[in-house]
Amino acid sequence: MPKARGPLALSAALVLGVSVTLSAATRIENQPFGQTAEGKPVAIFTLSREGAPTVRITNYGGIVVSIVAPDRTGKMADVALGFSKLDGYLADASFQGALVGRYGNRIAKGQFALDGKSYTLVRNNGENHLHGGTKGFNKKVWDASVVKGASGESLELTYTSADGEEGYPGTLKATVLYSLTAERGLEIRYSATTDKTTVVNLTNHTYFNLAGEGSGDVLAQEIQMEADQFTPVDKTLIPTGELRNVKGTPLDLTKPVAIGAHIDDADEQIGVGSGYDHNFVLRGRSEGPWLGARVVDPKSGRVLEVLTTEPGIQFYTGNFLDGSLIGKAGKPYAKRNGFCLEAQHFPDSPNKPSFPSVVLKPGATYRQTTVYRFTTAP
Repeated sequence: MPKARGPLALSAALVLGVSVTLSAATRIENQPFGQTAEGKPVAIFTLSREGAPTVRITNYGGIVVSIVAPDRTGKMADVALGFSKLDGYLADASFQGALVGRYGNRIAKGQFALDGKSYTLVRNNGENHLHGGTKGFNKKVWDASVVKGASGESLELTYTSADGEEGYPGTLKATVLYSLTAERGLEIRYSATTDKTTVVNLTNHTYFNLAGEGSGDVLAQEIQMEADQFTPVDKTLIPTGELRNVKGTPLDLTKPVAIGAHIDDADEQIGVGSGYDHNFVLRGRSEGPWLGARVVDPKSGRVLEVLTTEPGIQFYTGNFLDGSLIGKAGKPYAKRNGFCLEAQHFPDSPNKPSFPSVVLKPGATYRQTTVYRFTTAP
């Protein structure tokens, strides 16, 4: 997106809750959202546009706090799981709504090699590294500004990750741009540069429930994935390196099927993940973001479509939610009360030469675009 910057860096004006209106198309408001244990102020931004969902994002971890979208009758509901206060996110270990980096998903044994040198990462998922480590991008306060582009106003977050942070090589400068589109979408554009060869794989980890957060499980909601293959995993959820056909397995989501239809089947892969927790290999890729997944809630009529430039989507059905987290509606989030669709390169790609590369070299720019589009069905 071409950008004409309005240098509105996060400042006292933002923290005090100034409303910023740059055009009739999009209105961005911000309010204070508390502070970290170190005393850093955090803001929350509300993006609204006629015909689009209303989205709230905080610059703590680039977290999508809420997405309010209509059902087929026009009734509004928040379809993103999360917390009403910053404290919930400060304590959260389930990556609710988070901007994930430097590397989304798992890296086996927290190790990989680049240019003949071995690197050891923080291990925060058993013997493996998950979602950037214990203090990944989801636990950082990002610099925020409002920028104006050809299609309207956007929220821009920037963060510089130091060489060696969580074990990763290179100083990585990351930028993430959140925009509302005329097609009822939340568009997220990621970019990054480095001064040393490194690996990068950014994604978003919002848990969705199209019936509304706190409304119960998502098992009746119907999913379709544009994927004929997936990457099977071992008992620690690390890919084996195989690309396996979905046909004849519970992971065949090529036609609309209720999420709960096969989630407890006696299948080795379903058993390992305690449900769906797998990377799907997308087909039909083109130059721009392409349709990767579609979910429909038959009761409300809400539809979520995920369009992305990435080669894969991790479909996760909240199998490790256990009721200990209390959401915005004051209700606990139990097992399978939400699902994630994480557009990404494949898990453990730094250790799988046959997978699409996640290596970023100095002078090159990492780019990724994903759109979460909300419509309704009759």
